[in-house]
Amino acid sequence: MARSRARALEALTAAPAPAAPSGDKPSGPRSSKGVRTRERLVEAAKEIFEEQGFSEARISDIAERAGQSHGSFYYYFDSKEEVFREVAAAVDDQLFAPLDDVIMAESWLAPQQRIREAMRRHLLSYKRHARLMSLIEQVSRHDPEVNALRLARHQRHTAEVAKTIRQMQRRKVADPSLDPQIVATAFGALTHRFAELWLVQGTVDGNLEHVVEQLSRLFENALRLKPPVRKP
Repeated sequence: MARSRARALEALTAAPAPAAPSGDKPSGPRSSKGVRTRERLVEAAKEIFEEQGFSEARISDIAERAGQSHGSFYYYFDSKEEVFREVAAAVDDQLFAPLDDVIMAESWLAPQQRIREAMRRHLLSYKRHARLMSLIEQVSRHDPEVNALRLARHQRHTAEVAKTIRQMQRRKVADPSLDPQIVATAFGALTHRFAELWLVQGTVDGNLEHVVEQLSRLFENALRLKPPVRKP
């Protein structure tokens, strides 16, 4: 009911929107103001979940933090679960950004440099979101949709890492006998689980640079990377 009232109010106060193509249902806010409002709600939800956890977080707190009414929240999201999925997706995107920014984009770097820089950025991002990551892990065990969304992202990025390994094998800088898909999956599992044990559960001692160096060396040894050719 609250959502219906909020939609009606916006329809009365906003300029008419272009008609959607026949058979297509509009998805998400159309105006720049609507986009900004949705972004504020997601950021507010991220803060509230991090502070209060999932069970204790209330929609009224999220709306208040975003400077919106309770009814406005329901214009953009159906439930607390839906906005949590949006938060989880945003955090996952930030965690995997080093893969796109370094491993895939900065291909002029030597493989060893790319591994170390991507590892450093990934762990720094995980450290910034450690509390949320712990919460996302907990919720994903009970919310099939959160789990499915995360699994799809992991599979996509695993495929990209496997592609990079194949490229290194073709250039004869990595062990050609390795199965890229299995190795990429193992690397992802190791990195993710290690970050959780280190930054969430605190069961591992070590500063960032030491951890980056050790994990990077482990990956380099596993791939049997040849040392970069030094120019005279």
